[in-house]
Amino acid sequence: MRYSAEHKRETRARILQAAGRIFRKEGYGGSGIDGLTKAAGVTNGAFYGHFRSKSEAFRETVLTGLEELRLAIVQLKADKGQGWLSAFASYYLGAKRVCDLGQSCALPSLSPEVMRADDETRQAYQLELQRLIAEVSAGLPEEPDEENTDQAIALLALLSGGVTLARAVSDPALSERIAAAVSRRAQAIAPALKD
Repeated sequence: MRYSAEHKRETRARILQAAGRIFRKEGYGGSGIDGLTKAAGVTNGAFYGHFRSKSEAFRETVLTGLEELRLAIVQLKADKGQGWLSAFASYYLGAKRVCDLGQSCALPSLSPEVMRADDETRQAYQLELQRLIAEVSAGLPEEPDEENTDQAIALLALLSGGVTLARAVSDPALSERIAAAVSRRAQAIAPALKD
């Protein structure tokens, strides 16, 4: 039986969504192909029709997650103008900090897994991360230059690290304090972008 191109796209998307949830929640080693296919509601054959290996599915999951973050920043800049950074920090340290880990941002949840990944995955991650940094840099007050790039790197590292620390503690009050402190520091990177 031949499937339509749309069916194939939907199946691939379903696999990537399921893989994204599992890799974020359980790490790369948390599930094998059987677990990924069960979560996606597809057969092993369907999985291998889209990906050569679990490693390739992981790579695509990471790249998709970073692209989603970059596109969300593009949308925030379009919607909020100068207030985009404040809105981003509030959302990132609010909803994205407390959502189910399987729905969390790829940057803090998948980057530690990328450190242990193959060179092809690490190189692909680096290229997508550079696109993300460039997008953030382009939204900072000055013309994009080396200093803006450094500020964008610091901002992403601060937010990602803040979410990681805030998620790791069991005390909700401490989690809130971490989020508030990180939010203040993040907005200090580009004070001209405050609401």
